Amino acid sequence: MARSEKEKMLAGELYRASDPELVALRVSARGLLALYNATEPGPGERRQQLLRELLGAVGTMVEIEPPFFCDYGSQIYAGEGFYLNTGCVILDCAPVTIGTNVLCAPGVHIYTATHPTEPALRRSGLELAAPVTIGDNVWLGGKAIVCPGVTIGQNTTIGAGSVVVKSIPANVIAAGNPCRVLRHLD
Repeated sequence: MARSEKEKMLAGELYRASDPELVALRVSARGLLALYNATEPGPGERRQQLLRELLGAVGTMVEIEPPFFCDYGSQIYAGEGFYLNTGCVILDCAPVTIGTNVLCAPGVHIYTATHPTEPALRRSGLELAAPVTIGDNVWLGGKAIVCPGVTIGQNTTIGAGSVVVKSIPANVIAAGNPCRVLRHLD
């Protein structure tokens, strides 16, 4: 039996994002995001209810400051104590696994979506996705960008404005474009 475009997307294979099932899932997520982004400031049950409906899994002590944007939401798994500041984007065409006590400053972008580098294949409309994993106790500085397929180890700090194109180990401070380890923590 042929695999659905969603199954291909989640398996890291070439897929067509214009598939009606995927379009419907994105439209549904955007409806929930519109409601979430219009909620009253401060913690509240309505925000938590919308996050539980939107995200694949979410801890009870999670705070996401509006406006927040994502593709599907259902591939985002966030642990306890996750804080996402204002203006953040998570393109979750593949799983985004976020550990406990992870802090994201304003404007952080996490991308799982990518496109073929060969022009003819890219023009065909096919896309790719690769998962992102962020360990426990990570801090992502303002406007940091985490690219597809990256893992960031626990207890790591990523400096503001960094572009993380390769995995970063645990227990380090890393920054730059491309992001690189500046020092190891004791």
